[in-house]
Amino acid sequence: MEQRRAAMVSGAGIGIGAATAKALAADGFHVFVTDILTEEGNACVEEIKATGGEAQFVPLDVTDSAACDKLVQRIESEFGHISALVANAGIAPRAAYPILSDDKWDAVQDVNLKGQFRLLRAVAPAMEAAGDGAIVCIASIAGVTVGWDDHWHYCAAKGGISGMVRGAAVALAKSGVRVNGIAPGFVRTAQILSAENSLGAEGLAEAEKTVPLSGRSGEPEEIANVAAFLVSEKASYITGQTLVVDGGLTVSM
Repeated sequence: MEQRRAAMVSGAGIGIGAATAKALAADGFHVFVTDILTEEGNACVEEIKATGGEAQFVPLDVTDSAACDKLVQRIESEFGHISALVANAGIAPRAAYPILSDDKWDAVQDVNLKGQFRLLRAVAPAMEAAGDGAIVCIASIAGVTVGWDDHWHYCAAKGGISGMVRGAAVALAKSGVRVNGIAPGFVRTAQILSAENSLGAEGLAEAEKTVPLSGRSGEPEEIANVAAFLVSEKASYITGQTLVVDGGLTVSM
C-alpha cells in the first residue's frame, strides 16, 4: 500500500487549525497535529481516525526552535519530506497601547510571526530537495487591510506574515515549492468569542452585521477548505499570494 504524504498543521488542537487538519486528512494526507493543547490535539486526532483518516498528535511549542527542528527531522526520517505545512498557531491577547510592554509585544511576535518562520525554515530544505511542497501561512485581515485597536502587536505580526509569504515564495519557487497565505476575517472560533481578548459573543454578533455575504461570520471549515485547496495540485500555479477570506467585508469598506 502506497504511503500517504505527510502534512503538518500547527495550532491544530482547536479552531481553524483543527478544521484544517481534518480537511487535509480527508484529502489523503497523514497529518501531524501539533499544538501546546495536548487534550484538544489528541481529540482532533481521534476524530480524524474515526473517519478513516491518518493522524498523530505531537506536542509543539512554536517558540522553541530546537523543538520545531527536531519534529520536522522526525517526520522527514519517515516520509522523506513534509508535502504540506499549514502554519496556524497564534495568540491575540488584548493590550491597549499604554500597557503594551516590550514583553507583551515580543510574546506575540514570537508565536505568531517567528513561530511560522521557524517552521518554514525547518521544512523548506527537504521540500526544495524533493522539488515538492506547499506551505500555507494563516495571516489576518488585521494585518492586510484593516486595523484592530488594542491589538497593535497582533496586526504587526500578521502583516509580517504576508510579507514573509511573498519573500519565501520567491525564494522557493525555482524548486517548485509554493508558499501562500490566508487572511481570514471574522471566524467563529474560541479565540474570537473570548470577551477578554477579542470581540466576545455580543461583539461578534454586532460585527457580523457588517459582513455583506449572508451577514455572518465564517466557520473554521471555510478557512480550512481554502488551505486544503492551496496545498493541492489544483492551486499549482498560485504562489506568493495572501487570499482574503472574509465574506466580502473588506471590499465593502
